Amino acid sequence: MNRFFHLRNLFLLLIFCFPLVLFSQNSAQKLPQKFPVPQIEFNPRHYVCYRVQRPIVVDGDLRESSWRKANWTDYFVDIEGEKKPQPRFRTRAKMLWDERFFYFAAELEEPHIWAKLMQRDTVIFRDNDFEIFIDPDGDTHQYYEFEMNARNTVWDLLLIKPYRDGGPAVNGWDIHGLKSGVKIYGTLNDPSDRDEKWTLEVAMPWEALKECAHRSAPPHSGDIWRINFSRVEWQIEIKNGNYYKKINPTTERPFPEDNWVWSPQGLINMHYPEMWGFVQFSQVFVGKGEDAFVLPEDEIIKWQLRQIYYWQQNYRRERGHFSENLHELKAPFALFRENQMIFLKTSWDQFEFRLENEQTNCIWSIDQAGKVRKTILK
Repeated sequence: MNRFFHLRNLFLLLIFCFPLVLFSQNSAQKLPQKFPVPQIEFNPRHYVCYRVQRPIVVDGDLRESSWRKANWTDYFVDIEGEKKPQPRFRTRAKMLWDERFFYFAAELEEPHIWAKLMQRDTVIFRDNDFEIFIDPDGDTHQYYEFEMNARNTVWDLLLIKPYRDGGPAVNGWDIHGLKSGVKIYGTLNDPSDRDEKWTLEVAMPWEALKECAHRSAPPHSGDIWRINFSRVEWQIEIKNGNYYKKINPTTERPFPEDNWVWSPQGLINMHYPEMWGFVQFSQVFVGKGEDAFVLPEDEIIKWQLRQIYYWQQNYRRERGHFSENLHELKAPFALFRENQMIFLKTSWDQFEFRLENEQTNCIWSIDQAGKVRKTILK
């Protein structure tokens, strides 16, 4: 009788515990072992964007007077940074603005210009493409992505938050009033010759961009938006007079695409808006003078808060929950200034780190979704 009783209890214990073990294992498998963190120093590129007096004709031709006066960005580098090989072909961009539009231009060196996709809102980076990313208020949430190929086929979408934070992409969102154009120096989809480059222009209405700006659009002089550019380039080969993506014999799939960017990310992921470049807007008309770029202290505070976010994400992957111990956070020293109070609230799947400054009457915070907030107390 006692033996039967013990066996029955053991059986019931196994029935109860086994699902919990499976649940624990499955929960651990949902999170990568290590949260991806940029592997380069925080030093995003910057650019001062000047005004134009007359609207730009958006046709892809960059010989217009306003574009000739505008400065080029630095040449693009590998998405992981300068420790990686330099891109095979050069890419650079320009920006301008007026009361109605935010203008972009780019020049892409390319010996073989090809593009197959012709329907809007298809996944354009399956072709060689050029991409624009815009986070107007720099909180890493609610930002825009735009892609186009050499056929001038476009894909525009809105990100509620980065994919790493569970953010969905709103593919049905369109930039109403968008203008874009392409000029090809060579021939499209013709492997029989060698091409030089293709250039492009894009005009995005402020009326569409102000949706996620939560601030004035067009911007005021000195305002800074977070912006980055990316170029996707596939390795190709020519067979029977057509272009094909080069196949890796080991995987029997196309070689991975190259990702070349204006401001390096430090990892292969464009959806780290905290690593994008700084674009400062100026009321000066292009060619009539220059403004110096000034990095606001707010941007340094945002980056320091981002370290808390990275640290907490990795802590949860190691321990299964966020840390509730301020001393474990190893927060950047600059956060611990006089007249500042630091608070931390956590649960197993949520946290909020808050910084209150009595002198500036300002509260900064960051949470488990990586959203940075600044609140001015009345």
